[in-house]
Amino acid sequence: MTTEYHNPVMLAECLDGLALKPGGVYVDVTFGGGGHSRAILAALEPGPRSEGKLLAFDQDPDARVNAAAIDDKRLTFIASNFRNLKRYLRLYGVKQVDGILADLGISSHQIDTPERGFSTRFDADLDMRMNQQGDRTARQVLNTYSEADLHRILGMYGELTNARTAAAAIVTARANDELKTINALKDALKRCAPRGKENKYFAQVFQALRIEVNEELTALEEFLTQVPEVLAPGGRLVVMSYHSLEDRLVKNFIGKGKFSGEVEKDFFGNEIKPLHAITRKPIEATPDEIARNPRARSAKLRIAEKEEERRKAGKGERDR
Repeated sequence: MTTEYHNPVMLAECLDGLALKPGGVYVDVTFGGGGHSRAILAALEPGPRSEGKLLAFDQDPDARVNAAAIDDKRLTFIASNFRNLKRYLRLYGVKQVDGILADLGISSHQIDTPERGFSTRFDADLDMRMNQQGDRTARQVLNTYSEADLHRILGMYGELTNARTAAAAIVTARANDELKTINALKDALKRCAPRGKENKYFAQVFQALRIEVNEELTALEEFLTQVPEVLAPGGRLVVMSYHSLEDRLVKNFIGKGKFSGEVEKDFFGNEIKPLHAITRKPIEATPDEIARNPRARSAKLRIAEKEEERRKAGKGERDR
């Protein structure tokens, strides 16, 4: 039995970005409901003897159920976070791949499942774990972190302008009784939320907690640094992000080969970076798609390619 997920965002744009080859080897590091993965499989050479392969990662048990429903020998599902990309590819004897797809953030299914604790629309336990085997929950963060640490994550990950006030309100509330549920957290912060913008404010708080609970930005950095080694020359990286913190990391790594500072250059003035951007600006969903799938509203799609060795060598010779 599969778990219902919403339609994959910018499906056609993702497939175009991967520049799929029928006999290629690809990785979907965020399998979810399998929408992108199914479309990739449909573009690969059919049959059990096909050289085309897809390896799919996801740490969510619900995604594992969805993958089990796909009877296709070309698909290998890996129940792990994408931060372990290189290790698991090595385990399966895969040295390099022709394309990698990452659809970041939280799925519509996870948001719409009340007991997961991701949505401000329901009252539930403060969980927010993408990997339900993980030890850290939002409840633990809210009740054990110091006021200074709460201030830090609310400001850095939630981008709250009154993060210090919100952190103090949480500490005051938990002194009376442990914060266990979504409604208890919202009650603790109701005086901090700007009038008329409560929903947006709580969404920012939840974003901060979710990022902290799941170490999302750290995992993204670890994943991206493995991509150049895993991609074959000419291989494509396609990443879809849903908030500025993710998009900034992706943009910097593609543009500079690192997450901060200026791009490094060699003796001849050539930029030292493993990838080059296929699109100068991120691709965004069309108004028609946003109307059909509201999750697409905040999506930003970036595409990069690993330079082929002979192109690098030729460039070096020309510059000399």
